[in-house]
Amino acid sequence: MPLPRSYHHGTVRDTAIRVGLDAARTGGPAAVTVREITRRIGVSPNAVYRHFEDRDELVVAVALASQDKLAAAMREMIASLTAGLAGPDAAVARLRGVGLGYIAFALAEPGWFELALVTFDPAYGSARPTVTVAAEVPPPFQLLIDALDECVATGALAEDARGGAEWPCWSAVHGFADIGTRGPLQGADLATLTSMGEAVVDSIIAGVGVRTLRPSPQPLAPAVRID
Repeated sequence: MPLPRSYHHGTVRDTAIRVGLDAARTGGPAAVTVREITRRIGVSPNAVYRHFEDRDELVVAVALASQDKLAAAMREMIASLTAGLAGPDAAVARLRGVGLGYIAFALAEPGWFELALVTFDPAYGSARPTVTVAAEVPPPFQLLIDALDECVATGALAEDARGGAEWPCWSAVHGFADIGTRGPLQGADLATLTSMGEAVVDSIIAGVGVRTLRPSPQPLAPAVRID
């Protein structure tokens, strides 16, 4: 059923992105097509092409919106884990929240999670995969950078161990999220994936040299769908 035509011409871009997110939630990047979006909105393809050069540009725009949702979920996890903490303990809890929030979002919203990674794919207009889009660091990756920097600032991580620490952290957490959503662990129950995800996050935090939290880390909350 097409959406009511209650929007102005200038909002077609925003509407297309919102409808693209709806389509990708269950269908991933493949569901974001000009045909499907125009069908849902109830406009002609030309109305969408006035705002996007081609399908790739549309998919990237929707992917950036999905990255924002991922970052918002990570911030929520960070807030829940850092409540009542200060100093080094808060910094380590923040880093832990980055990883656990990333995994929780992937498990709860695999369609959006897959879509969020589109901007790293050279098939969508880049010469090679990159963590930057239009010279900006994607919000989820910036959260990781900021958390590691705070660990150094509070003494939870030695300054000489900081260089490049984001790469093993991201590799471990993203690797687990990937195999948990579309790899060999995708059939495992949520409780098992949650427990394994915590172990991965805590192992990589220790592996890059961040000191252990005091008291024991809080468990990862069950993944929920993000509105």
